Amino acid sequence: MFDCILIANRGEIACRIIRTCRKLGIRTIAVFSEADANAQHVRLADAAYPIGGPRPQDSYLRGDAIIEVAKKSGAQAIHPGYGFLSENADFADAVENAGIVFIGPKAASMRKMGSKAGAKELMAAQGVPVVPGYTGEDQDSALLAREALRVGFPLMIKAAHGGGGKGMRIVRDAEEFLPSLESCQREAKNAFGRDRVLLERYIETPRHIEFQVFGDAHGNVIHLGERECSAQRRYQKVIEEAPSPFLTPALREKMGAAAVAAARAIDYVNAGTVEFIVGPEAATRDDFYFMEINTRLQVEHPVTEMVTGLDLVEWQLRVAAGDPLPLTQDAVPAHGHAIEVRLYAEDPESGFLPGSGRLDKLRLPKPSGYVRTDGGVIEGDTVTIFYDPMIAKLIVWDEDRPRALVRLRDALAACEIVGPKSNIAFLEALARHPMVVEGRIDTGYLDRHLDEVLPTPLPPSALDLAAAATVALLHDEDAASEAAHTSPDPYSPWALADGWRLGHASDRVLCLLHRGERHLLHASGSDGAYQVRGDGFAVAVDGARVHDGVLSARFDGNAHRYRAWADDAATRIHDGTRRLRFERVPAFQIATEVGAGGGNRVTAPMPGRIVLVKVKVGDAVEAGQELLVMEAMKMELSLKSPRSGTIATLQANAGDFIEGDAVLVTLEAA
Repeated sequence: MFDCILIANRGEIACRIIRTCRKLGIRTIAVFSEADANAQHVRLADAAYPIGGPRPQDSYLRGDAIIEVAKKSGAQAIHPGYGFLSENADFADAVENAGIVFIGPKAASMRKMGSKAGAKELMAAQGVPVVPGYTGEDQDSALLAREALRVGFPLMIKAAHGGGGKGMRIVRDAEEFLPSLESCQREAKNAFGRDRVLLERYIETPRHIEFQVFGDAHGNVIHLGERECSAQRRYQKVIEEAPSPFLTPALREKMGAAAVAAARAIDYVNAGTVEFIVGPEAATRDDFYFMEINTRLQVEHPVTEMVTGLDLVEWQLRVAAGDPLPLTQDAVPAHGHAIEVRLYAEDPESGFLPGSGRLDKLRLPKPSGYVRTDGGVIEGDTVTIFYDPMIAKLIVWDEDRPRALVRLRDALAACEIVGPKSNIAFLEALARHPMVVEGRIDTGYLDRHLDEVLPTPLPPSALDLAAAATVALLHDEDAASEAAHTSPDPYSPWALADGWRLGHASDRVLCLLHRGERHLLHASGSDGAYQVRGDGFAVAVDGARVHDGVLSARFDGNAHRYRAWADDAATRIHDGTRRLRFERVPAFQIATEVGAGGGNRVTAPMPGRIVLVKVKVGDAVEAGQELLVMEAMKMELSLKSPRSGTIATLQANAGDFIEGDAVLVTLEAA
């Protein structure tokens, strides 16, 4: 076994690898960009070295710099994680040529499988069914347009190198093809360093089912079962689970054998994933097609670990060190059901716009045999604009799928993120959606029916307001009590926060702001017994207590339970289905005149980099016309004109880094 390895990655996966290495007594070396100097993987590693600027191409994609650090630090092997250089055959070769072990498949296997195009061609030659399409190296746009007509619409344009939903577009008619091609190629170039694409027929309502495979240098190849990843939005996996609720035992055996055969065909060594598109008739006929092989560990590998009880990173390390696989196919354990979701800094109500900023609060459920969290940030860290905005992975396990779904809902309810907006409420709604609960979702369902899953922003009820006020009052009383105990006179009645007044009942005024609406509340009482009055309602509260993040109380005689958090700035409650956050604002405010906004400006929705400027000063533009394209969180965002008019000023050039809310374009006054 190795004494020291370098991790050529960042964030959650780097922290995940460090955890296994620490268990095995292996020293870890991290690398970091200028944006990651204070990142958790840097703090957790035994040593860490800077390798360049914040953009991936200036740091984490610099294979030469990473190898130089490995030599300098004495690392015997390099683990690439996933993304970045993990599927780059040239990097794998360079590592081996430097006398360092690459923890992954050989470059020869990666060259056959690392390209989606090459993988499809090889599988077709081996008799594995593949989706019709074009995988050629000739990337002339006119040729690609002709091939698109031959393949037929709808079709999918996919980056030939890469994954994670980046560099993919569905095209439904010929007029959309060239603009979609250009956008896809730019995104692929930025994310993976190469802009080659392939075309394939788009299969409606498919399922995405993948098999975890493992091979060693002694000729052994097995699979560790399947994962279903059919719940996707814009090709980005949203829910991953094992086992698949769709597969029959016979189909599982057939697809598992096909996955092992594919790995054997290329002398595969280490961890990989064989991915299949599965049609709705697969249970009764061979309606599944090879999609690709990812020659690396997958983001969703924890669900396989949870149902098998195996540490896949440990397997990777042992195989790379020359050990044989620890198990044979018939000895692979499988028990229960596991589900994974990814917590992202993004705003589902604004088209899932990626977010960035400081994590003022980050609360995740306590780890147990049923709940696991894999993350790369902690409270107080910053989600930067330069990388994927994932905050953590939440993985749950139980004896069967229905109970695992209950675990998932409960674990999501225990999560709280304050700072950047997050997708938690979206995931909660999705975990209750009938298509998910019944195991019937296909890869395009969310894109077709997203409105069914996005949480409906309902106003808080009188009970919600009373509960939020109760949590705030209890917080204030606890804070006052704590302050009194540390004061020179800890028993002074004047330190109590009960609103007592001479000659009349106590009355405290609270103003809670929810989604821009102010709710003015009056409360009397103390120590868990209150009268809460608002606009048109009054609620009697008795027996209120907050213990271990849970509020229990009687409201007008009926007992209710909420998950609850409070501080001086905000109050948050969760009734088991819906979460509400209330900001605490002054009860009285001075009115100010706010000028009406005109539609004359285009601003940056978030920090990012301008990749394309499509207009110049003096140009006449139409309402909705694309003016600029910016990149943030490895995604392209189209910035459009708010109205028809003439460009008055243009304050951005291609390549510029810009801050959120920066004015980029102004139109001449109408």
